[in-house]
Amino acid sequence: MCGIVGYIGKDNSLPILIEGLRKLEYRGYDSAGVAVHNGSDVIIKRKEGKVSALEDELRKEPLSGMTGIGHTRWATHGRPSEINAHPHRADDIVLVHNGIIENYLELKSELEAHGHTFSSETDTEVITRLVAEKLKAHPDLFSAVKSALKRVKGSYAIAVFRESDPSSLIAARKGSPLILGIGQGEQYIASDIPAILWRTREVKYLEDGDVALLTEKGITIYDENDKITERKTTIINWDPVMAEKGGYRHFMLKEIHEQPRALTDTLGPRIKEMGEEIYLEDLNLSPEKVRSIKKIFIVSCGTSWHAALVGKFLIEGLARVPVEVDIASEFRYRNPIIEKGDLVIAVSQSGETADTFAAVREAKQKGATTITVCNVVASSIARETDGVIYTHAGPEIGVASTKAFTTQMGALYLLALHLSAERSVLSSQDYARHITGLKHLPALVEETLQTEKLIEDIAREYSKFRDFLFLGRGINYPIALEGALKLKEISYIHAEGYPVGEMKHGPIALIDENMPVVVLAPSDDLYDKVLAGVEEVKARDGRVIAIVSEGDKDIVQRADHSIVIPKADKCLNPFLLSIPLQFLAYHVAVHLGTDVDQPRNLAKSVTVE
Repeated sequence: MCGIVGYIGKDNSLPILIEGLRKLEYRGYDSAGVAVHNGSDVIIKRKEGKVSALEDELRKEPLSGMTGIGHTRWATHGRPSEINAHPHRADDIVLVHNGIIENYLELKSELEAHGHTFSSETDTEVITRLVAEKLKAHPDLFSAVKSALKRVKGSYAIAVFRESDPSSLIAARKGSPLILGIGQGEQYIASDIPAILWRTREVKYLEDGDVALLTEKGITIYDENDKITERKTTIINWDPVMAEKGGYRHFMLKEIHEQPRALTDTLGPRIKEMGEEIYLEDLNLSPEKVRSIKKIFIVSCGTSWHAALVGKFLIEGLARVPVEVDIASEFRYRNPIIEKGDLVIAVSQSGETADTFAAVREAKQKGATTITVCNVVASSIARETDGVIYTHAGPEIGVASTKAFTTQMGALYLLALHLSAERSVLSSQDYARHITGLKHLPALVEETLQTEKLIEDIAREYSKFRDFLFLGRGINYPIALEGALKLKEISYIHAEGYPVGEMKHGPIALIDENMPVVVLAPSDDLYDKVLAGVEEVKARDGRVIAIVSEGDKDIVQRADHSIVIPKADKCLNPFLLSIPLQFLAYHVAVHLGTDVDQPRNLAKSVTVE
């Protein structure tokens, strides 16, 4: 949450900062600001609202200078306002910050005792003034920053420089992501790759405790023990155009339509043509290790948690290993019973989710083997775990996850089949059937995308309702949860997901002519159970929007609206059902006029606890 960008080099920094902030705005959009050294002074411009509001302000008073930092904010401490926007300044120190400083009140009291006066409600101003205070006893800014950070408890990613010495930038991180970009005679700081991908493909990921000194000539990184260290340079292979809208009205719509390609990139390279084997190149699980696993935990948050629930069905059904799925923010606080040799799988689009990262560390301390399903190469969680399955979905800019979700399910399906093969669970015929299904999945998703026009019409009719129920059964129940979440996230309509069989235990009391019910009813072994649920809804005058498999006759006759998807294997249905639910949420939100890509109060990556 929140976005940082910084630049030092030979070019005017302002256009670089602004473009970087635009590309980071999915991380926060309560306010934005920049600080640029114009050759003699630092000029700070901040504005409440989106980056566009800041741009309007800068058109009136343009800035120019070759060293600068910028920030787009998602409020934690202090309401959204210009006074709470970053960058913050104390004496000649200018700083931007992501994260949460847990002991900021204690530090604030100490600083006030030393004569500091605070103008904002933020914990960031506390760090800024702490650095300024430490500078009184240290010969240079780098030493002052390191000294100040030793007093800080919590998570942070910072970029900072001095008005009196714009020849260097300093970056540091702990528990909040920060990357450094390498150019020719210029260096970059950013929270995420899209901010600088249009300028450089060479990046270094800072580790927890790292403090980096950036000048035009290069980067020097010190680790948590104050020793100079080398961090691996990663070459980013995303095409910058992939992070643009490409003619679509919103990033979310573009990303929905990218799912056939994303699934192809996730699945294709992992399925060997000869022998139809699964190849997971970075998993780092030996056959002996796989065969010794007695229990699996999957930890994740939000949409990734729904993917994890689907993963539970896949792994238990195909590999016959018991699986517990935990919301990551609850996992470590329940003191989970983990034995040495258990496998803990973290699922995170960004690989930077604070709660998921903390859950991984808890698992490692208890002796578990850890792997992650992640979209971002060399992200914090991917580096922390023993192995990784990258989804290769490409950059996902829309806050409401779409292609990241389906590719996470795809990665978990691959893992389930890999575990099954190593444990000799499936017959060769069943194994081959699943492999064939995965090969055909992108084409089935492409076909399902053709439902959009019908769903757009349905969305227009149902956008006036303020409450929805989503019902699913078995492996499709998590998709009902995901459909409800998508509608809540971007249209601000209240929605709940339930198993079909659970409806009689309470939710049925809500059903009347004003309660649309979205029913997931593909042709599978639980179809008759879902059909009975539809009958119960219709008996109470509920409005049914049913998603059914091609060839369905019974539910189509009873539903108010039917959306037909291709008939597919049971394990593929979650992927196909997800597409109409994404379209439904998207087109309802568009009809209501909400901000689809940047819904209120939400950020793409939750990098604070």
